[in-house]
Amino acid sequence: MTQEEAAEALWVSMTTWSRWERGIQGVRPVYRARMAQVFDVPPAQIERWLDGDDGFPSDAVETEICPIPDFSDLSVERTVVASARLWRCDMDAERRHTLAALPFVPAALGGWLSEWAYGRTVTVAAHEGGGPAVGVSDADRIMEAWRAFNLMDHQFGAGLVRPAIIDYLHTTVAPLLRGRYDARVGARLMTAAAAMTQLAGWTAFDLGHQGQAQHYYGQALKFAKIGGDTLTAAWLLTAMTHQAIYVGRPEWASRLARAALATARSAEAPPRVIALLLNREAWATALCAARSDTRDSHTSAEVAHLLHAAEDTYAQGTTNRDPHWVAWYLPTEPVADAAVCWSLIGRHRKAAELLEGILPAYDQARSRSAQLTRISAAEAYLGMGELDHAIDSARTAVPATKTLSSTRLRDRLTHFATTLHPHATTIHVREFHAYLHEELAS
Repeated sequence: MTQEEAAEALWVSMTTWSRWERGIQGVRPVYRARMAQVFDVPPAQIERWLDGDDGFPSDAVETEICPIPDFSDLSVERTVVASARLWRCDMDAERRHTLAALPFVPAALGGWLSEWAYGRTVTVAAHEGGGPAVGVSDADRIMEAWRAFNLMDHQFGAGLVRPAIIDYLHTTVAPLLRGRYDARVGARLMTAAAAMTQLAGWTAFDLGHQGQAQHYYGQALKFAKIGGDTLTAAWLLTAMTHQAIYVGRPEWASRLARAALATARSAEAPPRVIALLLNREAWATALCAARSDTRDSHTSAEVAHLLHAAEDTYAQGTTNRDPHWVAWYLPTEPVADAAVCWSLIGRHRKAAELLEGILPAYDQARSRSAQLTRISAAEAYLGMGELDHAIDSARTAVPATKTLSSTRLRDRLTHFATTLHPHATTIHVREFHAYLHEELAS
C-alpha cells in the first residue's frame, strides 16, 4: 500500500500516518484495532509489530534511535538483532540524520575495553535462525565486497561509497546473519560482518559523523568478540585510536593504542600489523606531548623509540598470515604516520623530508591519502617557518579536495588555513585564503 492508501484505510491523515512510520507519534488503541482489521491479523500481532517484540522489528515501526552498543549480552541472537536495527536506522533518511548528529562518547570506550579484555568469551558462533543456510562461500563474498568498497573509498572518498555499504549491510549481510550456520561458518561470518561494519564506521568517520562512526566501531568489535577473531579486534581498536586522535582525545587514544598492541601480540600478529599499531601508539603519545605546556624530552624519546621499532618491524615484510586489512598499509602509509609524529614533537624538517619523499609514490587510487600527505607537509613547513613553501604545498591539495567526497580532508585543509592567521596581512596568505574559499565553494 502507498502511504495515501494506508492513511485512507485507517481513516487518518497522511501526516498522521507519516508520523507513525517515522516513530515520532504513538498509535492510539482505536487505530491499533483498526490496523488489525485492515491488515487481517490478530491484535497481538499489531502489538508485536509496534513494540518490536517479534524478533526482527519491521522498518516501518522502529521508533527509537540505536543506543550505544552494549557488551552485556554477547549472544549471537541479540547481537544480530542489534546490528540489523542499526543498519535499518541508517537506511531511513530521518534516522540517518539523527545518527549522523550523535556525539562521540568517550565514556563508552572504557566499558568496551574492559569487556573486550575481561568479558565472557562466546564459545559458539552457531545460529539456528529462520533465514537461509549459510556457508563459508557467503562469508567470502562479503569480504570480496569489502575489498571493492574499500578501493572505492580510498579513491573517491566516503561520501560516494557509504550509501552502498549501508545498503549491502541491510540487504545482504543482515539476512545471512539471521540464517542457519554452524560454529565454523559462524566464526567466518562474524569476521566478515565485523570488517564490513568497520568500513561503515570508517566512512562515517571520514564524513565527520563521529558518534555514528563510534556506534559502528562498537558493533564491529562485538562481532569480532563473538567470532573469536583477535586480529580483527586489534584492527578495530586501532581504528578507534585513530578516531580518538582526530577528535582530540589523546588520553583515550593512548589507552586504545596500548590495548590494540597487547591484543595483537597475544595473537602473535605478523610484523606489518605490529608496525601499524606501534605507529598508532607513537601518534597518540606524540599528541599527548604536543598538548602539554612544556616540551617533555622523555615523551619525545618514547615517540622516537616507537617509530624506530615500527620501522624495523615493518621492514620484516609480509607473511602468509597477514590479515586482509593490512594489505592497504603500503610502504607510504607508515612513513606518512611517522612524519605526523615527528612534526608533533617539533621535528618539522624531518617530517617534511619524509612526506616529500613519498608523494611521488601515490597513484590515482589513493588520491585522498596523497592530499592528506600534502597538507601534512604544509603543516611541517609552517612549523619550520617556511610560509611560502607551506602555502604552495597546501595549494596543490585543493583541486582534488574539491572532487573527493571526504569531509575529513576538507576539514584538514580549512584547519591549515586557520593556522595562517598570524600572517593574515601578507599577500601570499590573502591570495591563498581567497583561492581556497572560491575553490571549495564551487
